Amino acid sequence: MKESVSVKNIGLRGVTVADTKISFIDGLKGILIYRGYRIEELAERSTFMETSYLLLNGHLPSERELEDFDRQVRSARNVPDYVYSCLKELPKTAGPMDVLQACVPLLAIEDPDLLGETREANFRMATRLISRLPVVTAAWDRIRNDQEPIPPDPSLPHSADFLWQLTGRKPDQETVRDLDCCLILHADHTFNASTFACREVCSTRAHMYAAVAAGIGALSGSLHGGANTRVMAMLMELESVKDIPEWVRNRVESGHKIMGMGHAVYKTMDPRAKYLMDMATRLGKSMGMEKWDHLSKLVEKTAVEEFDRRGKTEIRPNVDFFSAPVYHMMGIPADLFTAIFAISRIAGWCSHIIEEKFGEAQEKPMLYRPQAQYVGNYCGLMGCVYEPPDERTVH
Repeated sequence: MKESVSVKNIGLRGVTVADTKISFIDGLKGILIYRGYRIEELAERSTFMETSYLLLNGHLPSERELEDFDRQVRSARNVPDYVYSCLKELPKTAGPMDVLQACVPLLAIEDPDLLGETREANFRMATRLISRLPVVTAAWDRIRNDQEPIPPDPSLPHSADFLWQLTGRKPDQETVRDLDCCLILHADHTFNASTFACREVCSTRAHMYAAVAAGIGALSGSLHGGANTRVMAMLMELESVKDIPEWVRNRVESGHKIMGMGHAVYKTMDPRAKYLMDMATRLGKSMGMEKWDHLSKLVEKTAVEEFDRRGKTEIRPNVDFFSAPVYHMMGIPADLFTAIFAISRIAGWCSHIIEEKFGEAQEKPMLYRPQAQYVGNYCGLMGCVYEPPDERTVH
């Protein structure tokens, strides 16, 4: 047996694998930047359509450019009929992220630009994906609840049309603006697990849809996009607990995770969480659902105090912690939370795919191929000796 050798930077933590011009994070200072613009300014002043254009193109659009992009997204909402037919054949117990991931190759089949090798062709594919992921997500939620999908309404802006197709009700402007802000906050986050999955797959020269399907798969994990669903499950469990602070203290004391607390990069409060925290307060008051705001803030306050007392001052709420009560108060089912994440992150994924395919020359090979340290069986340079089954030792 070869002596085990420890591997540094397990999980590629701290390893720079490529250049990017799309987004930047300063985890110590709690800074997130899209294409040079602070997330705070975009959250307050921009729209998801404008932010998507920024991520894809590298600059904020002129009024005419934004109108053209918005028109392209609206006109691409009509999903092929065979996609709806396939959705109706799926078991109604299927998870939304599995369904969404399965639908991406279905959408690829009819895309006229699928094999396009130009930046323009990939931009058009990105536009269709940004447009259609919300349609598929809303359609699946209705189909699994024995309802017919609602056709897109081209008169409605992006976030409003999704809520309309999901609920069958025209949303109020405040809710639309809040959801649009949520989509901006989730649109990109440098080389997170799902974005790296997209870039790794497209580095093989696979098409955009193949890379996006990989990104959705990565996002579905509970340590990535799936965390917000588990935050809501935690809050619902705590609804019947009399002593919340004691529950939190016991949780921290026993070394168990509190979902939505802590981040792989941020060593202070996630800048996105600040906006969602304020949004949760406002939504709680306007919708008469203040208990979710109060409950989440009580958990957050107690957890921070406990972590600080133990010297773990870097553990603070991340974007998942407050997005859970926000989406719940908007009437979005908890198991759709991660799909909403994908509806937003598709703008960042596509931007990174285009950068990977057409970016400036980088000091790395086109194909990602990391090295591994082998720590398995080792029987000399010639390898282990193969023995017939009847001569092998029972392990």
